[in-house]
Amino acid sequence: MREFVITSDSTTDLPLEYLRENGVPFASLSYVLEGKTYRDNQGLTSKEFYDKVRAGAMPTTSQINVEEARTLFEPLVQEGKDILHIAFSSGLSGSCNSCRLAADMLMEEYPECRIEVVDSLCASLGEGLLLHKALQQRKKGDMDVAEMAQWTRELAPYICHNFTVDDLHHLHRGGRVSKTTAVLGTLAGIKPVLHVDDAGHLVAIDKVRGRKKSLIALVDRMERQAQGFENDVVFISHGDCLEDAEFVKEQVQSRFGIEQFLINPVGAVIGSHSGPGTMALFFVGAPR
Repeated sequence: MREFVITSDSTTDLPLEYLRENGVPFASLSYVLEGKTYRDNQGLTSKEFYDKVRAGAMPTTSQINVEEARTLFEPLVQEGKDILHIAFSSGLSGSCNSCRLAADMLMEEYPECRIEVVDSLCASLGEGLLLHKALQQRKKGDMDVAEMAQWTRELAPYICHNFTVDDLHHLHRGGRVSKTTAVLGTLAGIKPVLHVDDAGHLVAIDKVRGRKKSLIALVDRMERQAQGFENDVVFISHGDCLEDAEFVKEQVQSRFGIEQFLINPVGAVIGSHSGPGTMALFFVGAPR
C-alpha cells in the first residue's frame, strides 16, 4: 500500500502549529487589502486584519489557481507519494476545481501516482474538523488513499456549521442578504443564524434579536443535531471576538460535558466575507 499525504487549504482556519505538527502541506488563498496582496495566514495578524476591516477597509479574495495547486502537489508526487487533498467547499470557491484540474494533469504526467481531491463542502474550522477527523482515521493505517477519500466524502455531510455574524453588511457585500435586509436588520439589532448546506453553500436558517441570543441559538441547534453522534472535540472559530467564543464553549461544556475544544480566529480570506464578530460552532451531527 503506497504512502499518502493529506493536504488542504488555508481556509481550514487551523493554527499553523497544528498543520505543521501534523505534517499537512497546504495551499494559501490570497486577499487584497488597501491595495496590497497578502497570503492567508501570512503578513497581517488576525487582530491587525480585523482592526482594518472595522476601520472601513474592504478586502477582496482570490481562489487557488491551477498552477498554485500544482505547486502544492508536484513535489509530493515526485517523492513517490499519493495525495488526499481536502478542499475548500466548491459551493464557496473555485479552488476545489483548480485542485482537480491540477491533479488530473499530474496523474497524466505521473501515471503511477494517485491524487484524490475531496470537496469538503465545508468552510473555516468545519473544513478543519473534517481534516482533523481524517488525520485521526489515517493513524489507524488500514486504508489506502482511495479508501480514505471515500471515508472522508461520507463524513463531510455530517460536519455541522452553525454560525452568526455581528454585522449584516458584510453578508450583503458577499451577496448573502439584500441591502434592505442588511440595513433594517442592523437597525433592529437582528442577528442571523446561518449554516452550510449539503451543497456547501451558506444559508440563513433563523434570525434572533440580540447578540447573546444568537450565540445561545448556535448551541440550541447543536443540542438537536448532535443527538446520537459522538463528539470528543468541538471546534469554534471567531472573527476577533474571543470572549464570545469562550461563552459558547462554556455553554457547550455545561450542556454536553465536552471538555476538548479547539478555538481559533476566522482567517482573513473567510473573514473578508463574514466580517468581525463572526461566531461559528462546528461538530458532527445531523441534519446538517
